[in-house]
Amino acid sequence: MLPFSYALRNLFRDPSRLAQTVGGSALVVLLLVAAVALNQGMDTVLSASGSPKNVILLGKGSEESIERSEVHLDAESSAATSVRGLEEHLGVSAVSGEIVYQAPIRTESNQKEQALLRGVLEKALLVHTSVQLLEGHFPGPGEVMVGRLAHRKLGVDESELVPGKTLYFENESLKISGIFAAPGTVLESEIWFDRNDLASLTQRDTLSSITIRLGDAEFDDVQVFTLQRNDLELAAIQEDLYYSKLGVFYKPIKMMTWVTAALVSAGAIFGGLNTLYAAFASRIREMATLQSIGYTRGALLVSLVQESLLATLTGTLVAFLAAYFLLDGTTVPFSIGTFTLTLSPLVIVTGLITGVLLGTIGTLPPAIRCLSPSLPKALRSS
Repeated sequence: MLPFSYALRNLFRDPSRLAQTVGGSALVVLLLVAAVALNQGMDTVLSASGSPKNVILLGKGSEESIERSEVHLDAESSAATSVRGLEEHLGVSAVSGEIVYQAPIRTESNQKEQALLRGVLEKALLVHTSVQLLEGHFPGPGEVMVGRLAHRKLGVDESELVPGKTLYFENESLKISGIFAAPGTVLESEIWFDRNDLASLTQRDTLSSITIRLGDAEFDDVQVFTLQRNDLELAAIQEDLYYSKLGVFYKPIKMMTWVTAALVSAGAIFGGLNTLYAAFASRIREMATLQSIGYTRGALLVSLVQESLLATLTGTLVAFLAAYFLLDGTTVPFSIGTFTLTLSPLVIVTGLITGVLLGTIGTLPPAIRCLSPSLPKALRSS
């Protein structure tokens, strides 16, 4: 076998080729890391947003979208009194009728952006148990409470969404009363209104949904209620299943990220192959000389793979550094909230495997072509 130092020395024989190989592999790894982090971030936030103990009642025919759903106001009290075994706190059943509305909202700096608005009463905290009030108080009339990531959704500085500041919706000014967190869920990007305020501003006399938190009751008990009250025209769906179905809705977006990453990666891979073909073609005589003094083709192939692997793993390291500074912790807004890109173990392993495959499988075609000529013919090559 050739010493490892031979591969290491050859790596720096052509700095421009080394830069191309490192740059190309870094681009491929960075794109795949970004695609995996993007898909994993969206899946994680959607799966964490729904609780298996919560059931959502929607208007029949609107099971795919809370925003299009309309539920009669009476259904809230009917569900609270008719379904036995719901979770209770101080004698209050965990049943929250809510209005969910997506509309542009304006900040004091005149930034206008789409946001998900949720009209709630204090009972909402009984069903959305992940919500924690970080600062201020629950919104009363003329007030709103903002999620801690709402500023990312609106594209403004965090200092613009603090208690005491004002938001504008439908020519109405609303004072920010507090900030809440709901770690890892889409709720953190929402703006919560007093339910009566949002009903008045959007001219609604119905709810969008009713969220029920189960105690001893089961999902079937809620379904029986919806079947018994045909007059209310309700459909029941488990909250975690609802958000899981939303993941299917965003599948085309995920596919687009993979297709984009694949297309750009293909360009970088073909560019890298051309570089390796050119580099190895100029070393046919060198390889033949080494064969003539006793090194086997297998030993030379291993040395070429080692050389290429060093370059691609260097590129992988560069990609990880770029991902750490550019991607890790970045919040990405989408229609119903935001999610955070994280360099999770899965993302890192994907990047490492990609770097290793580029350095091994990607090197084999040009390396085999370099070693395939017969010894006399290779020694006569220029």
